[in-house]
Amino acid sequence: MPLPTDLPTKQVFSLFEEFKNFAFKGNVVDLAVGVIIGGAFGKIVSSLVENIIMPLVGVVLPGDQGYKDWAIQLGAKSIPVGLFLADIVSFLLLAAALFLFIVKFLGWLMKTKAAEEPAPAAPEPTAEEKLLTEIRDLLKAR
Repeated sequence: MPLPTDLPTKQVFSLFEEFKNFAFKGNVVDLAVGVIIGGAFGKIVSSLVENIIMPLVGVVLPGDQGYKDWAIQLGAKSIPVGLFLADIVSFLLLAAALFLFIVKFLGWLMKTKAAEEPAPAAPEPTAEEKLLTEIRDLLKAR
């Protein structure tokens, strides 16, 4: 039985069509936009934590530059414990800032927006739904 000669072409075209349908669906594009905006927002929050909050924390804690200079000396080697602590505090402050902005502030905005908008009216029942309702009511009456 001979094999059809155009089989690879159809498979490649089919694969291309499947990829095109996947790549250009609304959800994938929305996800890509969300990732890009999330990256930009992450840079803003990181800058807030690193340039404003961390220097304020450094003023409160002892040391020339806060706790970033803390280190453990083991012979000639120095283990920068302060840098590790700075990263932990930076992460916690970043997480707190994101929590307060995203969960609390945006949640509050969404609640106030939802309270301002009137509830959508129930859609008018279709002819089939009206007929089924009449049949149900007649059956109940028996």
